[in-house]
Amino acid sequence: MSAPAVPSVLFVCVHNAGRSQMAAAFLTHLGGDRVEVRSAGSAPADTVNAAVVAAMSEVGIDISAEVPKVLTTEAVRASDVVITMGCGDACPYFPGKRYLDWKLDDPAGQGVDAVRPIRDQIEHRVRSLLAELGIDPVA
Repeated sequence: MSAPAVPSVLFVCVHNAGRSQMAAAFLTHLGGDRVEVRSAGSAPADTVNAAVVAAMSEVGIDISAEVPKVLTTEAVRASDVVITMGCGDACPYFPGKRYLDWKLDDPAGQGVDAVRPIRDQIEHRVRSLLAELGIDPVA
């Protein structure tokens, strides 16, 4: 089986309101149309964390229109790389997928000052992921 022309990455956390939203936004921003990006939560929140929206806006990325999405088996099946961020055993497992678990603090209930270092860690990991996928960052 040949590798797809455009790799697909799924970011998963519990609420899809913080870490996975930031990771998806960075990958979309830095990878452009050379990577397909999804994010989802095992128990999605109603809205994206306001401190996360503010922290991302500080680096020029607007995620204010994003909405937390529920994790589906189809989303996992359609992805080449599945990156979990604290969702435990809620993520379905399919053979042949690449799974990574990024251990990051949860921004839930935190202010912007606490979210910034999490955001910066996520950007660093997304840049490393792009390098592993052989994709040069746009920005």
